[in-house]
Amino acid sequence: MGLDMTEPVPRVITGKTAGQVDATLVPRYGGEATFARLPRIDEVTRADAAVLGVPFDGGVSYRPGARFGPAHIRESSRLLRPYNPALQASPFASQQVADAGDLAVNPYSIEEAIGAIERGARALLERAPFILMLGGDHTVALPMIRALSAVHGPLAVVHFDAHLDTWDTYFGAAYTHGTPFRRASEEGLLDRSGCLHIGIRGPLYTGSDLTQDSELGFQVISAPDVEELGVPGMVERIRQRVGDRPVYVSVDIDVLDPAHAPGTGTPEAGGLSSRELLATLRSFARLNLVGADIVEVAPAYDHAQITGIAAAHVGYELLSSLAARKAGG
Repeated sequence: MGLDMTEPVPRVITGKTAGQVDATLVPRYGGEATFARLPRIDEVTRADAAVLGVPFDGGVSYRPGARFGPAHIRESSRLLRPYNPALQASPFASQQVADAGDLAVNPYSIEEAIGAIERGARALLERAPFILMLGGDHTVALPMIRALSAVHGPLAVVHFDAHLDTWDTYFGAAYTHGTPFRRASEEGLLDRSGCLHIGIRGPLYTGSDLTQDSELGFQVISAPDVEELGVPGMVERIRQRVGDRPVYVSVDIDVLDPAHAPGTGTPEAGGLSSRELLATLRSFARLNLVGADIVEVAPAYDHAQITGIAAAHVGYELLSSLAARKAGG
């Protein structure tokens, strides 16, 4: 006898927290593909954290397709389990996490899309104090930072990426996936004493790219630096730079080497491994996390869900770090 679909899908319940669909009752490949098979936000009375999809890639300069990223990450997150042994945390039992679905944004106007994302994020922050945003291209980080800075003041940004994303314009356009952190810095949304990029590599347009980036408030831990420092050295550099400032974490999946994340729009050889990235994110249980994004997942270039699975685990470690900090604080 099959599952009676007129009944609610069984979920793990701890106290008043609605957790994941119970994988012992409903196979992981069945049911609705919310992030980690968590409840939708309309199924819970409150949420400590919300997962929000933003399927927009109108700001890309090379390969499109990140508009399909949120659905791909959700589909790839089905195997995530409720207990994180590395952090000894239960991210879906100790806090209410819900999937807020996708924002519908204009695919033809970058400016209108940015406005809609900011309004959507501000509205969601009234229901959930922490948002994990699934992009979409990196343009979507700017309106998210705008919404969060209105609540927390200037933010420290920890930005994982192969690219600086602090360029000025592309083809005269000020709002693209290569410009969000320049605009955020110019708008006074960032704490310039607490921002840094991690994983930067590959050719630049000119040496002044790095000079201008520094003037905007960023330090750089390049991919070659990661090889020299190792994960412990990188973690310490981040801790020293960020301190206890409110932190926004932005993860462009192309921070990973294409061997670990082929499904992205602007791949660069020589990146971090999945193991290095996830180990670094686990250390963020010591940081004052206020929001995060995972962007530039383009499933058309993915193979066997390699990129989607990596992105899903990035989200899992961020939510686990948030839970671990609350438990320790």
